[in-house]
Amino acid sequence: MTVTPPPQPQHPLGRFASPVLLLLVMWVVQFADAILPGSFTGFGLRSWDFSGLGGIVLGPLLHANWQHLIGNSVPFLVLGCLVAVEGARRFWAVTAIVAIVGGIGTWVFNAPGTLTVGASGLVFGYFGYVVMRVFAPGRVAHRILYAVIAVVVIGLYGGSMLAGVFGVAEGISWQAHLFGAIGGGMAAFIGRRARSPRGALPA
Repeated sequence: MTVTPPPQPQHPLGRFASPVLLLLVMWVVQFADAILPGSFTGFGLRSWDFSGLGGIVLGPLLHANWQHLIGNSVPFLVLGCLVAVEGARRFWAVTAIVAIVGGIGTWVFNAPGTLTVGASGLVFGYFGYVVMRVFAPGRVAHRILYAVIAVVVIGLYGGSMLAGVFGVAEGISWQAHLFGAIGGGMAAFIGRRARSPRGALPA
């Protein structure tokens, strides 16, 4: 008889390794873009161009300049860590859903030929996830905790998030913001199952 040992609990700080690693990749890419000839931004998401669909994956890692990256870094790290509290697997699943939904929405609804780069779509996606996580199935205690977190997050970033979606500014892709947030809201429910009442067995 083979006994499978129980999984080792993950160190609390280890949960935050994933967003830190992803942010580090963005900084390395920006540094390489700054010292190498040419520009990496051409690998971003180019709307209505099928050859530019690879930008769904690469676009969030690319930034127009250092100011763009620096502006995204703090909210990305804060909101990304709030998502990563649920574990690395959940963080990467949410990131993938946000990137796909946000990327496709941006590709479809932006003007043809528009090039979109930057992690702000992920930032808005993490924001949408944290807010909508309150309404997703789960333990009542967890949902209450997420409600408190959501109130704090809305207080800190709610104004800038609304401005990013509805405040149309030149050179800013509100499409990436809007559909990133929609992707985050969807991710809060995807893969969740309502808990059965205590003592109840599934049919």
